[in-house]
Amino acid sequence: MGNHIGERAVVLGGSIAGMLAAVPLSQAYREVILIDRDDLTEPEPDRPAGVLTVRRAVPHGWQLQALLAKGQRVLEELFPGMTDELVSFGASRGDFNKNVRWYFDGRKIKQVRSDMIAVGPGRPLLENRIRARISALPNVSFRQHTDILGIVATPDRKRILGARIQSQQPGAEPETLLGDLVLDATGRGSRTPRWLTELGYPEVEEERVKMGLAYSTGNFLIDREDDLLGEDVASVPIGTPNLPRGAVYARMAGYHSITLTGLLGQKPPTDRAGFLAYAESLAIPDIAEVVRRAEFIHDPVPYNFPESRRRRFDKMASLPENYLIMGDAACIFNPIYAQGMTVAAVEATVLRDHLSHGKTPDPLKFQRDVVKRGTAIAWDVAGAGDFTHRGVTGNKGVKFAVGGWFVQKVTAAAEFDDKLSTAFMRTAGLIAPPTSLMRPDLMARALFGKKSAPVPDPGYTPVRTAKVADIADASDAARRTLRSDLRKAR
Repeated sequence: MGNHIGERAVVLGGSIAGMLAAVPLSQAYREVILIDRDDLTEPEPDRPAGVLTVRRAVPHGWQLQALLAKGQRVLEELFPGMTDELVSFGASRGDFNKNVRWYFDGRKIKQVRSDMIAVGPGRPLLENRIRARISALPNVSFRQHTDILGIVATPDRKRILGARIQSQQPGAEPETLLGDLVLDATGRGSRTPRWLTELGYPEVEEERVKMGLAYSTGNFLIDREDDLLGEDVASVPIGTPNLPRGAVYARMAGYHSITLTGLLGQKPPTDRAGFLAYAESLAIPDIAEVVRRAEFIHDPVPYNFPESRRRRFDKMASLPENYLIMGDAACIFNPIYAQGMTVAAVEATVLRDHLSHGKTPDPLKFQRDVVKRGTAIAWDVAGAGDFTHRGVTGNKGVKFAVGGWFVQKVTAAAEFDDKLSTAFMRTAGLIAPPTSLMRPDLMARALFGKKSAPVPDPGYTPVRTAKVADIADASDAARRTLRSDLRKAR
C-alpha cells in the first residue's frame, strides 16, 4: 500500500470485525492497537479447549455460527490458506449447496454441486485462528482487560483524536489513547450513537425488524454410525410461516451441534427431555433421531434475539473525521441467516479499498460503501425471509412483502430444479444479490415449475418425553480428553 497514512490506528473491540479490520489497517498505519475488555490469552493451540472457549463478551458464542459462502471466499482472500488451516483443526468442509441439506416447509432444496464452499469451524475456533494470524503481524497489538470509556474529539467536535480507556487492573487510572484513526467494532452494545449525540450530532436513524427469535443450542459427541449427516456437513430445516420452528444440525471442529429455533414467542427448551420433544415437532425426523442418540457435553444453552437493527450512519449529514464503524456496531442481523461474520469480512475489504487511496477514509463515503457492498444485500435477504411470518413487525415496505412471497415460490420449486436451487443458494450465501433471482427464466421456473405439497405442521404436542438416550463411553483416550475439555470450557 506504499507509505503509511498515519502513525496509529485504534480499534475499539477485539471482535471478529475488529480483527478483520486490523488486516488492512496494519498495511496503512505504523501501529494498530485493538482494545478489548476480555481475556484474549490463547491456550496451547493443540488443546481442544483452546478452540472451544467462549469469550465473556460474546454471550451468543455457544450458539452455532457459521460462515456463508461469501464469507469463506473473503476470509481466504484476507488470510490465504485459512480454509485449510481451519480444516486441519477439525472444521468440516463441503459444498455449500451439495453438502448442506436445506429444508423449507419440510421440502429439501435439491442438492446440486456448486462452486461455493461451506466451512464449519464454530465461532471459538474461527476467532482463535484469526487472532493467531493477527498476532503474527509485527505492528498489531492487543490491549486486553481494558474498558472503553469513550472517544476524544477536537474542541470543534469535527474530528476524533483517540479513545478514553481504563485498564481493569486495580488502581488503574483512565487514560487517553491517541490515534490517527479510531474504528468502532464493539458490537451490538456499541455506544457510538450516544457518543455522537454527546458531541452534538443528531440521533442516528435506526431500522428494526422485530421477530422475537429464541434459540437453544446443545453441543454433543456422537458415534460415526449414529451420525445421520453422512457425507454432508449440515442439515438446516428453516422455520417458515407454515412451520415456524427450525433447527441447524452441523458437524463442527471435533464435535457436533444442534440449534433449535423459534419465532414470535416460541422458545426451545433447555432441559434435555424438552429439547427432544421440541426436535420431534420439526418437519423432518432426523434432528430428533440424532438427539436421541447423542451424548450431550452440556445442557442446551438458550439465547434470545428480539430484533434485527440497522443504524443508518450512511444517512447522516456529517460524521466526525477519523472515525469509522463496522460490524454489529452498525448492523445486527437475525442470526438464523448466519450473515454477521460474513458481512464483517466483506466490510474489511471495503476498508481496504478506502485505505488504498493513500489517505484517511472519508467517514460518510465509507459508511455508504459499507451499506452498498456489505449490509444492504444481507439486510434484504433476511428481511424477505422474516416478513413472511405474520406477527413480525418493523420497517417492512413493498420490497420485503413481494420478496418474501417470491422467495416462497423459489424454495418450493427448488426442490426439483437445479438452476433454481443454485441461484437461491448463491443469494443465501451472499454471493449474489436477491435481484439475481428476478431473471425472467428463473421467475418462470419459480412460478410455474413443479412443486410438492408442504409438510403439514406437526404441531406442538410432543411425540414422547423420553430422556435423551445415552451412548456407551468411548474408550478412545483422545475422545475422553475432548469431552473433559469441553465441559471445562462450559
